[in-house]
Amino acid sequence: MGRLKLSEVDNVDVARRNIFVHPPEPPAEALMADPTNSIYIGRTKIFHVPFYWTFQKTTNPHICVVGITGSGKSYFVKTFITRASFVWGTNAFIIDWAGEYKDWVKQTGGKVISLGRGSSINLLDTAGMKPNDRIKQIMRTLDILTDIGHYPEQRRLTEMAIEKAYVNAKFKLDSKIQVDGLGRPLKPPTLKDVQKVLEDLAESGTYDFPAELENAIYRIRQFTREGEDFFAQQSTIDLEKLTKGGLVDLDLSGLPDETFRGLAALSMLQFIKEKMREEGWSPTKGLKLLVVLDEAWKIAKDDNSDAVMIVREGRKYQFGLIVASQNPTDISEAIFSNVGTTFILRVKFERYLDYLQATLNFSDYMRNEIAKLGVGQAAVNMAFQTTADYSDTFLLEKIEGEEPMQEFFLDLESVLSQEELMMEGTTRSVSFEKEELKKKLREFGLGEEQADDIVSIFAAKGRRLEVASFVILLQRYGIARSHISGLLKDLGLEDSVVVSILASADELAIRLGDEDITEYILGEAKKAVI
Repeated sequence: MGRLKLSEVDNVDVARRNIFVHPPEPPAEALMADPTNSIYIGRTKIFHVPFYWTFQKTTNPHICVVGITGSGKSYFVKTFITRASFVWGTNAFIIDWAGEYKDWVKQTGGKVISLGRGSSINLLDTAGMKPNDRIKQIMRTLDILTDIGHYPEQRRLTEMAIEKAYVNAKFKLDSKIQVDGLGRPLKPPTLKDVQKVLEDLAESGTYDFPAELENAIYRIRQFTREGEDFFAQQSTIDLEKLTKGGLVDLDLSGLPDETFRGLAALSMLQFIKEKMREEGWSPTKGLKLLVVLDEAWKIAKDDNSDAVMIVREGRKYQFGLIVASQNPTDISEAIFSNVGTTFILRVKFERYLDYLQATLNFSDYMRNEIAKLGVGQAAVNMAFQTTADYSDTFLLEKIEGEEPMQEFFLDLESVLSQEELMMEGTTRSVSFEKEELKKKLREFGLGEEQADDIVSIFAAKGRRLEVASFVILLQRYGIARSHISGLLKDLGLEDSVVVSILASADELAIRLGDEDITEYILGEAKKAVI
């Protein structure tokens, strides 16, 4: 039988032992919920407790998802909205910046609206609103997306012209009901009508500041030119059905630039917000609608965006917003600090970890664990409705989706020095999720078939490529060096490692000469099999 022995221990040593510290994980009763009224996400890392998400335990139903390229953000979003549909019959509206979700939406039986490829939205469509309210929304949108706020006279002229276009179309500015003498719905004016109002004023010669007027006309003309008049035609989509259409993807990849995409996204958020207010609360369980914003930094960053208004009002109307980004500082603090749940996937950059830790107030231990997360692993921060004496940030083993997550790897050993290879903790490979790779390739201008070709090469090599070969492969598909460098940095690689990779790729390219890179890669794969 052993003996007890008294010994002196200083306070520092006692603190290191963490005798009375509760593990950083909420109790099972806070994590589990009725499966018929909640969404299963995965199991916790420490006690392997099944985590069922329900907004009934959080301050609101809104969600932020942050993580570097390839960490599994889109995989999580697809899993979440699919299960929300099964559990609650929730509709989902995806504002799809890069066309990432459109193929998946089609496969699942949803509807894709492709702006710039046959579909259009009339910016002056009121969607049941009073014209006066719609005018305010349009001007706020232009303030966010352009510098018109720095030119008060041009702003005043534009607002006046929009108002006059409505009046010319027989609209009552302070009424939601817009019908002619026979009770038929009036057709709303378009931006071309607004342009004509300004041009008529210019032709009259009565305006005292012709330069300001010409600049105001030029601003409107950017959206009315033939071939770019996506918002200057009558709407081809039924805005009244957007919030009840099941799964709807608004594909913005066919629009020419960020301003056009932002204009479409903000307009849709405004229409959705008004429908949300109009429908009000209903005594049904769950959520009526989830709106997804993925990498839409231009409208998620501005505090005046309607995304912020949805965050502030969505809970009482049973609407939820999911905002996903690889850069948490691209999300408005008004959104980020007020969402009910934040899912943190793999994050490598110290400045992002600093921002997350300062905003969500998690421990240094949790920060270190987040820096080590693999693809599909996550930390979850929940703003619980009731005051809790346990950690509100915890770790998930893996997000368990509707289908297996396909993880790809880039081997780095060939670009590391012998000293680096011998150092403990040296990263010998980086990994990323297949669908997020395809998303990046599409952003770089590759077509669906070309992206699939690159994915098939990964598959033929057992989902693992040597990094220099990968760089040359992308170059042979016409992807700019700057984009390749940015992609490697997005995967969490340090600048010095990226420089070594590009130098190694140059050396390999010289050795290859005219040899086809695909044949080289697959030839190496055959040698490995032999």
